[in-house]
Amino acid sequence: MSEKAYKTFAEFYPFYLSQHENTACRRLHFIGSTLILLVLAYVVITSQYLLLLTLPLLGYGFAWIGHFFFEKNRPATFTYPVYSFLGDWVMFKDILTGKIRF
Repeated sequence: MSEKAYKTFAEFYPFYLSQHENTACRRLHFIGSTLILLVLAYVVITSQYLLLLTLPLLGYGFAWIGHFFFEKNRPATFTYPVYSFLGDWVMFKDILTGKIRF
């Protein structure tokens, strides 16, 4: 089965949201993204640069748990890594602003 080739992020984002319909999955994404921001702030304040190694685990770990156990689908990052990364942060913003239910 071939995957659709999205030409723009605007074209991709509705697909991305369709892969995040489960509330628990969205919440896990949000928690992971929040932890990333907190760790980044902590690293800037303390210069504990080794903590940067935890960022992939925090970001992908929470998201993949959401996909595999709650959404029961394959994370979009496996097929669309750049658009998926952008989608994570746009969805984070959309949750913060109330556009998407938390």
